[in-house]
Amino acid sequence: MQTDEIQPEGASSSSINQPGISLPSQTMQNQIHELAKTLPPPRKQNTACDACRARKVKCNRLPGQDKCQHCISKNYPCTHFSQQATSEKKRSSAGQRRTRTISSSHSSSPPTPGTPKPSSSSNLPQPTPFQAFNAVVSSHTPTRQLLTYLFSPPLENATDPSNQFRNRLPSYADWGELAPNLEDEAFRLEFAFDLVEVFFQIVHTRIPLLNPTQFRTRFKQSLTITQSSPIFQEKPLHPALVATVIAWGAKFSEHPLLVADRRRNLNAQSYLAQALINRARELAESMKVHRVASADHVVISLLIEPLQAQSPDDASGFHRFWLISAIRLLLDLQINHKSVMSNIEDPEARGTMIFAWWMALLADAFGSAYYRRKPMLDDDDYDIDFYTAEPIPSGPSDGMTPSPREQYEFLVRIYPCHAVYPSHDNFLQGYYRASHALARISRQMSRQLWRPATESDGVPFETLCNFVHLLGDWRDQYLTKVGVPSNFQAAWDFVSAVSACGSDATYHVMWIILFNATDDFGIREVNEVARLGNPPGILPNHIQIEVIKRKVMEEALHGSLRISGLAGVLTSNGYLRLDPAVMHVSCIQAGTLLARLGRPEVTNCIAGLEQYSAAYAEAADHATEMKRHYASARAGEADFGHMSTVVPRLVGLENQAMNVDQSQFSGNGTPTMQYR
Repeated sequence: MQTDEIQPEGASSSSINQPGISLPSQTMQNQIHELAKTLPPPRKQNTACDACRARKVKCNRLPGQDKCQHCISKNYPCTHFSQQATSEKKRSSAGQRRTRTISSSHSSSPPTPGTPKPSSSSNLPQPTPFQAFNAVVSSHTPTRQLLTYLFSPPLENATDPSNQFRNRLPSYADWGELAPNLEDEAFRLEFAFDLVEVFFQIVHTRIPLLNPTQFRTRFKQSLTITQSSPIFQEKPLHPALVATVIAWGAKFSEHPLLVADRRRNLNAQSYLAQALINRARELAESMKVHRVASADHVVISLLIEPLQAQSPDDASGFHRFWLISAIRLLLDLQINHKSVMSNIEDPEARGTMIFAWWMALLADAFGSAYYRRKPMLDDDDYDIDFYTAEPIPSGPSDGMTPSPREQYEFLVRIYPCHAVYPSHDNFLQGYYRASHALARISRQMSRQLWRPATESDGVPFETLCNFVHLLGDWRDQYLTKVGVPSNFQAAWDFVSAVSACGSDATYHVMWIILFNATDDFGIREVNEVARLGNPPGILPNHIQIEVIKRKVMEEALHGSLRISGLAGVLTSNGYLRLDPAVMHVSCIQAGTLLARLGRPEVTNCIAGLEQYSAAYAEAADHATEMKRHYASARAGEADFGHMSTVVPRLVGLENQAMNVDQSQFSGNGTPTMQYR
């Protein structure tokens, strides 16, 4: 069979079909990947001698001389040779340790002819019980056989939690009336191509870890490989990666099979989509993705983490597991060392690993603040300067990599705030510096707030003042550059809307987290006075404490209202139905605070989470909880703790309906809230 015959006609356009939603084309998908993998490279190792380094002058040594020019002119002893030798030794040893592992994961060269394949790729059994087939899937399992397994009928009964009928034969009945079509190989291939396209249209725009053109080509070619194929023309796609991409596609696809599956279930969830998530996760486990350090395993782990349920209380117990695994794999590969990163010769592999480290670092930092835990990484765990860019070379595009001008125009479209920068380089430096700076603040907050001593004694007033100062400085320096511009009048397509709103909301939710921590734990100095039975007014800095508390309250309310406004825009356009958990936490945090305050603007967050629930079932539970909080607040049942003295009273809100706050938007539905 020729590869051109595999992809069904029209498979390049996926089943996402929602009026008014502008999704990225294949050209834009490739540009997103190129921008992600061309993150600024790390600084080169400093090989200046001690004297030049101390005096901050350039260290130049002419060929044939044993001293640099500065040391010769000053008659200083020169350590240039020892510095250079030490640097070269470090780079060489580090590169030898890790480059082979990283490069081999991205290598496309075929194996040596005549090399026998592992026996596990021969005589594979037909997929019957899930565990039995899963045990024999290996890196050499043909993709067609893998698809047969992924789309095999469920042995488990989704409608029978007690598994009362555990001995029944596998049946497609749980997946709807169209599911039996999966027995036909042609239908399976058409379905798989559709899910791959949905992944690149929806998920790839936010998590550009894969090369779209390369993945499509290799996926298409892999379908021509059978058990009798002599050699692979390219390194086969990792089975767990294929399974993860397909599971992502099923989460958002509007394919008739999945629509029928959702329609028959009370919670509008697809049992087939959930089965694909479970199978991708368990396949990754069986192939030791979380244990063996390789570039492929890093990518798979980072893709699985946001794929699964985002609730820390999820019964599966996998929340954070794959993020932690990805960070451990990156540390094992020593991607946190610039000396190792610089020795990865393949630019595709190097760019992917830099972006993977960047993504893991941010997820760890912000996740620690969201879910009240200590971060895995700290400031001294890496020496990669993400925001130190070298000039991008000028010249014509090679057809695959966008030219500098094309990159600039593309960034203006995705990030409207990019237009305030005079060049592509300045934007990259500004954007990465801003994200990294906020991540460092988030880590500091987590290490200070989520401690047993803080929970029992309260937040030290000096610590609280420091965080207020840090967040204020970040806002003044970065928010107008990376957030949603107040005068943004461009068309809100899916990519630009979700990208800009996501970065904007990440900052504002920090104030909500700080407010909640102070409300739950109190301020240590005030708590100490209260334990002695004295009023807080006896503290010499009582007025200053109340001012800071009121400041935190005002910023948290302002942030909640802004997130509510952004959620209203995204929801009205149907974008949160297609969002891979970018605005998820922000909607929950902001909506919960607004509900507790009895503010009608909570409706935006409720509507957003209800739209989210099509892909993340737990979002519906959060929406229901917000409604309960709102009803309690309107009934006068306040549930605030240490911050109750600065919580605004409910005045004049009785007749306001729970609608979008139109004062936050211009006539065309664009946010117009001003930065403070």
